[in-house]
Amino acid sequence: MLSILDKYIIRKFLSTYFFMLAIIMLLAMVFDIAERMSEFIQNQATIGAIFTEYYLNFLVYYGNTYSSMIVFIAVIWFTAKMAQETEIIPILNSGRPFNRFLRPYMIAATLIMLISLIMNHFILPRSNKVRLDFEERYYRNAHHVEDYHAEYPGNRVVYYSSYNGSDNLINDFVVEKWNNNKRIVYFLKARTAQNVPGTNKWILNDYYEKHFTKDGDEIIEGRRKEVQYDFTLEDMAARDNVVESLTYGELKKYIKRERSKGSKNIPTFEIELYQRTALPFATYVLTIIGVAVASRKKRGGIGVNIAIGLGITFVYIFAMKVMAVAAVNVGLPSVIAVWVPNVMFAGIAFILYRNAVR
Repeated sequence: MLSILDKYIIRKFLSTYFFMLAIIMLLAMVFDIAERMSEFIQNQATIGAIFTEYYLNFLVYYGNTYSSMIVFIAVIWFTAKMAQETEIIPILNSGRPFNRFLRPYMIAATLIMLISLIMNHFILPRSNKVRLDFEERYYRNAHHVEDYHAEYPGNRVVYYSSYNGSDNLINDFVVEKWNNNKRIVYFLKARTAQNVPGTNKWILNDYYEKHFTKDGDEIIEGRRKEVQYDFTLEDMAARDNVVESLTYGELKKYIKRERSKGSKNIPTFEIELYQRTALPFATYVLTIIGVAVASRKKRGGIGVNIAIGLGITFVYIFAMKVMAVAAVNVGLPSVIAVWVPNVMFAGIAFILYRNAVR
């Protein structure tokens, strides 16, 4: 049963959080408009598409991504204000333990965490797909890939020298097939290859084929050939941020497929997967730190608490980036890299909580 005080704190928590979320996202949108407008005009993006396809989903993506950080700043702000106005001292002096004072904070944090968790795994990927499609059409440079190499089911190896998104052409396309004894049985090379959009059909130009058989080698050459493969251009030349548009189940399958191909980007994809759960749970850790830091009245007023809060936020973001780099470049397991900042700051939260109780 919630008391009047519980409802008061929850209302203050949520109203401050959503107000700060709106202000920060509005500022982010204004700065982004200033940076992107010339590209939107140059590529003839319509006003409707800019705001409904891009900025609506831009706000959803960045608002949810930095939700736990905004929670932290909101907690610091309104708790410090309560402390400065001497609202917290009577509460604690009434015999109410600090963990009871903390309860409404955790209730509000749980509500925000659950919303963020559902958004990350199910709603945000579909929103991101619309946003990323808009970016691809109106302001991203043409996608370019160099020296692609991957293994595919059926003992096949596929590689090419370059791909240019401006003409959707793959250069120096090669397919090799090997038997179980590690002997090559088929080789194909084409000067260029093009995937027919939306299909598994490929058009090869200036191609050379060689079949290795017991009776001798069979060589076929030609100017143009249409073939069917069980992969598409999206499997071979997708941007790394394509994983942002995949739901949890789709992302798990995508990682499994990329791992079977020997992709070097697996850590990046796994970080995206694990962060979808780790970032919402950071709401709890940062809420406890925020309450512990801001619940004591300080001489410098609210400004001191805000400065402390921003400092901790920057350290948290820096720790996330360092761990991500360690996973990608050093080989640290992605799940550990993603959860280490939460565990580290949970330790800090515990120490601050114990000191606040005293």
